[in-house]
Amino acid sequence: MKNNNHSKRSHGKQERKKNESPYHEHHTNRWLYAIHIGLYAGLIWGCFRWMFYGLKFTTELPGFLLEPFFKHNFLISYWGVVIGILGFTVFSIGASLLYLVLLSKLRGPWPGVFYGIVWWALMFLAVGPLLGMTGRVNAAGWNTFFSELCIFTLWGLFIGYSIAFEFTDEASREPVGAK
Repeated sequence: MKNNNHSKRSHGKQERKKNESPYHEHHTNRWLYAIHIGLYAGLIWGCFRWMFYGLKFTTELPGFLLEPFFKHNFLISYWGVVIGILGFTVFSIGASLLYLVLLSKLRGPWPGVFYGIVWWALMFLAVGPLLGMTGRVNAAGWNTFFSELCIFTLWGLFIGYSIAFEFTDEASREPVGAK
């Protein structure tokens, strides 16, 4: 009799599992998700910017966004680099929230790529030189030009595609049973 109860319990569990969809309802908090994506984008790509600066691929400091607020001598120090990466992270959180508001309904990777290019153009062609955050593009050199363009493009792709994948039906393209 004891075995019979055990088999009934396990049979009930199997029936429940059959009735449950492999894709159960899950609702992601849009704002919190965008903040997380911005946090990771800022930390990951901020560290890449630091690495590119250390390897002399770019002449722009990791904390170039904070140039109007801090002395240049501080931003080239160790703590200046840390504060610079944190500043880039705060900037990335704001950029991901802006992407969520403006472009979250767009599918695929291309909107994120273009989003990163637009931010690069704003930072290195328009606002950055005006506010003294960056040098003029023609004075910085080709290495800085292409390195920063690549980092901002990948940064935008990271933000855009992460948000698009979560809030559009990109997940429906995954094979059945993929986790």
